[in-house]
Amino acid sequence: MARPVTDNPMTSGPEPDALKNLTIVVPVLNAGATLGATLAAVAESDVVVVDGGSQDDSTTIAANAGARVVTAPRGRGQQLAAGAEAASGDWLLFLHGDTRLGSGWREAVHSFVTDPAHRTKAAVFRFQLDDGRWRARLMAWSVARRGRLFGLPYGDQGLLIHRDLYETVGGFKPLPLMEDVDLVRRLGRSRLVFLPVDAVTSAARYRRDGYVFRAARNLTCLALYLMGANVGLIRRVYGA
Repeated sequence: MARPVTDNPMTSGPEPDALKNLTIVVPVLNAGATLGATLAAVAESDVVVVDGGSQDDSTTIAANAGARVVTAPRGRGQQLAAGAEAASGDWLLFLHGDTRLGSGWREAVHSFVTDPAHRTKAAVFRFQLDDGRWRARLMAWSVARRGRLFGLPYGDQGLLIHRDLYETVGGFKPLPLMEDVDLVRRLGRSRLVFLPVDAVTSAARYRRDGYVFRAARNLTCLALYLMGANVGLIRRVYGA
């Protein structure tokens, strides 16, 4: 089973110099309920928040946290691509607006980016949900198995990648969903590294829809995508 969720996302001590060359890209759409915690966990980092037309206070929260705010057409793929273009760092960390990095993330990222061999690799974090119940732990365990066996981590696990590699594989495509699967498939399992740090994502969707139904819907969408189904159909199944 997966480790317990890390409750305290903050880290202590100065930020390593290598992280000054890192830009964190966070796409948002009405993410006000979770964005504050996401940004607090990466405080004092270079952060670009890409808004896709939020009607809540997402952009205000981002600006107050010191992030740069840019806008892009709605759709996570387009927003992530816009964030990469706006980023100043050579290292890019793509992070969802309802995901907060656990303690130790700075040290793990520093260790990864300072290894020259990792300029041709990408890294993801360990999936966790902010729910201590057994269903959430089982979900985290299954995501870990999927990621390691098939090289298909969730977008909720973040993605750390050097800009050169990101551009070499073609970056994020303008997809409304499955943009994460699309990119990691182009990267390939051999170029993925799994960092021993939690990325804790809101379990609100799972609590709302039910763990079994949500997990089944996610797997259905993945299967449809791998079979080459139209993205519009996948989006309807997903409920986006």
